[in-house]
Amino acid sequence: MARLEINRSGEMEVFARAVELGGFSPAARALRMTPSAVSKLVSRMEARLGARLINRSTRKLTLTAEGELFHERALRVLADLDEAESAVAASQAPRGRVRINSSVPFGLHHLLPLVPRFSALYPKVILDIVLSDTVIDLMDARTDLAIRVGPLRASQLIARKLGESPMAVVASPAYLARHGAPETPRDLAAHNCIGFNFTRHCDKWPFVDGGERLSLPVHGDATSGDGETSRQLALVGQGLARLAHYHVGGDIAAGRLVPVLETYNPGDVEEIHAVYVGHGGHLPSRVRALIDFLVAEVDLHAADATAI
Repeated sequence: MARLEINRSGEMEVFARAVELGGFSPAARALRMTPSAVSKLVSRMEARLGARLINRSTRKLTLTAEGELFHERALRVLADLDEAESAVAASQAPRGRVRINSSVPFGLHHLLPLVPRFSALYPKVILDIVLSDTVIDLMDARTDLAIRVGPLRASQLIARKLGESPMAVVASPAYLARHGAPETPRDLAAHNCIGFNFTRHCDKWPFVDGGERLSLPVHGDATSGDGETSRQLALVGQGLARLAHYHVGGDIAAGRLVPVLETYNPGDVEEIHAVYVGHGGHLPSRVRALIDFLVAEVDLHAADATAI
């Protein structure tokens, strides 16, 4: 019965860490033990096994032949334990609250339609959804996951790409009937263009004309703080808007919006990523389940023909 009271896996971990770090003192610091406690533990192992595992010296730690054999087997046992624990953790159904922040267009047209399917797969996960085109600090906002549209800023966040979508200048048939369609990018100077009112945002739209890349300023009598408002303004005939296909593909397919200046389209795309904090390498299963689900299920090319 005495053998059952010995924490052999704990001893193996201390021994392996001492070998990995090259001494009892660094192992003790890593494991929050005292050097003497590490030394006594290894000595107790050697006494029980009846073999010297480590040759000590003031400068370095070296393994004996028996120590090398035990170290190899100990690493294998510890790896098997980690695998067993991971398998059990993975088998547990994800549960708990996941707070997700998404841009308004992606949230309305791609995230919200997927919620019933996700909830059916993970009924114990509660989604706390916030839609906003404001870029938030995940830690300050206590948010598990954010959907970022456009180029990513340098940060410590981990990103998973959900896809990319081409851009297009669009207008409603009613607007085009009243004002005509622009034939060249420079014709936009005579048109009402819906811009954004973000701080430090400069309303210039890119085009290609005869191999030359252009970046033309646009003007209009209405601006918006998010892509969905721009879409709605375009739908009611307020003016031209430059938006991503993932956002207006359904409107184009249904004839509610019409692409213009496609001959001059530079072919740029808007990338969409799911970003999250790595949590020191550990990600709650409920968050990972949502990320993996979005990567697998989001289809930016699917045209949603329903009006929102």
